[in-house]
Amino acid sequence: MVDVQNDFCPGGALAVPDGDAVVEPLNRLMEQIPFVVATRDWHPPDHHSFAEQGGPWPVHCVRDTPGAQLHPDIDASRVDAIVDAGREPEHEGYSGFEHTDLDRVLRDHDVDTVHVGGLALDYCVKATALDARRAGFDVTLHQSATRAIEAEAGDADRALEELREAGVRIVD
Repeated sequence: MVDVQNDFCPGGALAVPDGDAVVEPLNRLMEQIPFVVATRDWHPPDHHSFAEQGGPWPVHCVRDTPGAQLHPDIDASRVDAIVDAGREPEHEGYSGFEHTDLDRVLRDHDVDTVHVGGLALDYCVKATALDARRAGFDVTLHQSATRAIEAEAGDADRALEELREAGVRIVD
């Protein structure tokens, strides 16, 4: 489950259109998955992706703030591990694998197939799924459990095509 945090849901600092629509499909999916990892953007206040630091995004998911917390309707009792990304000011942190121990956590639990959903399809979900493939995992993207930012028209379709080309299985 990628970055289903308050700041990425309606009313948040960087809301993904219809972002909270991923909550129920993810809750249902988590009932079927034996080991669930949630990634979070967990930025310092001076993260370089913030507009005030010259980056493209508004301030969002600052560690230990309400906006950085998982959406309240996520069934947190089903989350076995949380991995925080984007913790250093100079690292983007789009992928849950970037400067984290996600690879080790998955391998320690004998995971060979990674099921991916969350926010946002055209950024963190795509980057995490691609890095999972690069790390040698089989990857399935659950399209009903993700939404895109669509900063530019067609970003979601381009993300799905890139994922397919990388060998990610896409299901509804």
